[in-house]
Amino acid sequence: MRTAADTTEPPEDPALERRLAQRLAALRAAAGWSLDELATRSGISRATLSRLERAETSPTASLLNRLCAAHGLTMSRLLADVESAPARHLPAAQQPLWQDEASGFTRRMLAPPLAGFATELIEGRLKPGARIAYEHPPLPGLEQHLWLIAGRLNLTLGEQLHELRAGDSLSFKLWGPSAFEVPGAAEARYLIAITNPR
Repeated sequence: MRTAADTTEPPEDPALERRLAQRLAALRAAAGWSLDELATRSGISRATLSRLERAETSPTASLLNRLCAAHGLTMSRLLADVESAPARHLPAAQQPLWQDEASGFTRRMLAPPLAGFATELIEGRLKPGARIAYEHPPLPGLEQHLWLIAGRLNLTLGEQLHELRAGDSLSFKLWGPSAFEVPGAAEARYLIAITNPR
């Protein structure tokens, strides 16, 4: 889903979306849910869920967040499930990259989930004017530490707005709705460490 100009990014795995679709179908089957029941739990229409599971459409960050919340998974864990087994040494060219062109969001897993470890490290990029809102966290109490490398970022947690500038950090536990928004004319680039509650 990258443009031809994105020559510095690792090659996109053509089978990733198919594996993601298969994983979503397997998660629903393991839970014993019909498409209608998952639609009720996630707030996503039955038709959209069906298309996602058949790899006929690509999920947005918002849709994936809703599905992760329904299944009690983090987005990183879900995406790691469809990648090859993670290694402790992960060269830049092999770091899983996922993009949501609709929202202008790019997510690179610098340290994907590993067995025995509770923390993941992610690089996020949001285009100028981008806004992503999440109704609720995939797991209540999810611990996050964000460091803004470049640009500006408005991060709303519940009803509290945090206006971040390059170099600022923010540590929080996610219990309710959240929103990421880039108010300036430059891309926002950040690192975020996510620790799953034990």
